Amino acid sequence: MPNRARISRRAAEGAVRTLLRWAGEDPRREGLRDTPHRVVDAYRDWFSGYQIDPAAYLRRTFEQVGGYDEMIVLRDISFESHCEHHMAPIIGRVHIGYLPATKVVGISKLARVVDGYARRLQVQEKLTSQIADCITEVLKPRGVGVVVDAVHQCMTTRGVHKRNVSMVTSRMTGTFRSDARTRAEFLRFIDIAGARQL
Repeated sequence: MPNRARISRRAAEGAVRTLLRWAGEDPRREGLRDTPHRVVDAYRDWFSGYQIDPAAYLRRTFEQVGGYDEMIVLRDISFESHCEHHMAPIIGRVHIGYLPATKVVGISKLARVVDGYARRLQVQEKLTSQIADCITEVLKPRGVGVVVDAVHQCMTTRGVHKRNVSMVTSRMTGTFRSDARTRAEFLRFIDIAGARQL
């Protein structure tokens, strides 16, 4: 994880002033005087995932679940991330399913895992894999399915300027990968085509 302490807040704010000057602005004008401070605060929030171990959220599990061993699905977990190529926003939803072996986890913890990885510079493919792999490694379920559906502002606000386009990625492990019926049940539960409203 990057060590933010090596770079002072003053240096970070100075970098923002440099970018403002590069863009043709005067960082001393009234409307921009506090912008470097605000941008650094925003970056601290947007990239707080570097200070988090997402796996830690999954270590508190429940084993007394009355023998429940069917699929658990959490749909429509909203997230915001930033493209590592342009630092432009990625906004979307994550759908997670898993087949427990001996333990389950509180559903809010799955959403926290998403945020832990999303609040870093990302590419969507990596984000999808990180979420699925974390759940697989910590909970050791019989299988995991993760689907991410997101809009990339690096494509909609620059470059090709294509709106109303979303990217869908998936990662299936264990039974979700080897059993077509399990995979189909998961995809039916999340109903990605019918539920998408980013």
